[in-house]
Amino acid sequence: MTTHTARPIAPAALKELRRTDDAGRPVASVVDDEGGAPLRCCLRHSEPGEWVALVSYAPLRRWAAGAGVDPGAYDEQGPVFVHAEACGGPAVDDGGGHPFDGASRVVRRYSAQGRILGGRLVEEGPGALEDAFAEAFADPAVELVHVRAVAYGCFLYEVRRPA
Repeated sequence: MTTHTARPIAPAALKELRRTDDAGRPVASVVDDEGGAPLRCCLRHSEPGEWVALVSYAPLRRWAAGAGVDPGAYDEQGPVFVHAEACGGPAVDDGGGHPFDGASRVVRRYSAQGRILGGRLVEEGPGALEDAFAEAFADPAVELVHVRAVAYGCFLYEVRRPA
């Protein structure tokens, strides 16, 4: 059972990113003819024929601004896919897993000051991500984690300390 919640890119940030991305570039939308792009707005893969945009996103920078901290050198930005227009967001979680499951991932830990506290390679397997989240949040210094793809290092989603 899933006890840690994957967080998509927030709607306010998506609205900004669909105009100008975090690298200051205007956004260009394209039709995804093949489908399969990992959409960070609704945490699912695109379907063939959907309009998507590949934008530069700085997840830690945006979190840090809301938390009133400076991530310093840990501030980074990278490419993410989003729907070109507003979407309904993630489907209701049925407790059966995490978005984009089925591949190895990196779980990167961050402090409340926006500093990296380490990371862990998580090999695919039942419950592997949940175990990694539980291990991360067992450390009281960990405020949030970023889940990233292994092959490209792309940000997939964020998980915050459970309330």
